Amino acid sequence: MAFDFLRGFLREPGQVASVVPSSRFLEQRIATASNLAAARRVVELGPGTGGTTRAFLRHLGPDAQLLSIEVSSYFHELLGQIDDPRYINHLGSADEIAEILKLNAMGQPDVIISGIPFSKIPEAVATRVVQSVRDNLAEGGRFVAYQFRADVAVITNPIMGRPASCSLELRNIPPMRVYSWLKTQNF
Repeated sequence: MAFDFLRGFLREPGQVASVVPSSRFLEQRIATASNLAAARRVVELGPGTGGTTRAFLRHLGPDAQLLSIEVSSYFHELLGQIDDPRYINHLGSADEIAEILKLNAMGQPDVIISGIPFSKIPEAVATRVVQSVRDNLAEGGRFVAYQFRADVAVITNPIMGRPASCSLELRNIPPMRVYSWLKTQNF
């Protein structure tokens, strides 16, 4: 999987923020921040090679659904190897969450998790992604983003308010911040 991740980075460096996949420590921190054990509908944006996707599936209950949205056809093909009836693999853009949810007959997600490298995408695209997250996340739902840089907070705070939490996972290359926003009636 590490080789697939490196290959994806070399093929599409503008869409991949690291040359190595997420560590098990980061995966656990994201799962905890997302409260995956209680989630019923989860959307993962930018799942890459699927390491985090597989970890999330291990934390989800038997009746939960996990929909991944990946813009890279290379990574989308790798994600197609995940065999789990709770999993839906979708090739598309994260700013089209409403259309993708409708296409896959999935209701509003309780959790949206993003591994999209906000520091590598144009600000206008990043803003559309966060607006799509806000508009489609269930009331009281969580938006969790893991990032090396703080760009996601710069984009998300004006749209969803300040994060409910932010923690740093040092046992990852590179170290990552895990942000969590709660959707409230104010946003």
